[in-house]
Amino acid sequence: MINQEEILKKRLLKLKIHYSALREYKLYIEKMLSEKDIYDEAIFLELQTYEKAVLEAYLKRFASIQDFLGDKIFNLLFQVAGISCSKMSEVLYNAEREKIIDSLQNWIELREIRNELEHDYPDKLRKALEDLKFCVNSFDLLETYYSNSLDFAKRYINEII
Repeated sequence: MINQEEILKKRLLKLKIHYSALREYKLYIEKMLSEKDIYDEAIFLELQTYEKAVLEAYLKRFASIQDFLGDKIFNLLFQVAGISCSKMSEVLYNAEREKIIDSLQNWIELREIRNELEHDYPDKLRKALEDLKFCVNSFDLLETYYSNSLDFAKRYINEII
């Protein structure tokens, strides 16, 4: 028999790794922002390759965390808690009801921006930079979703991470 608690623990550990990397990238981005406006197209084009790589890595981790929460964590949290969810709409409803996410609207907005980032092309630099800024500015919100997920899990599982 599959032990859902153990699976959840492993997934939360993987999520912690993604979150730790995201937090490190965020700190580096804050340092860059203190020196220059990376959201300005002309300045962005002059960034060093490693600076652009940090921005891209941040976006990938940001999207990974949101995907992982929505696809791998929320439903399993509710299964372990004994809350039945058969559709994603029910999962998100419960995530909002249990205060894991602050609002369905904010979750959907993060998801839409994440989807836009997946389909951005270099000729849409201004829009890509707006989306980057949105994601960097939404760090605290995603961090709250991560933290709330851990807090919820701790009510049902001992010794998480």
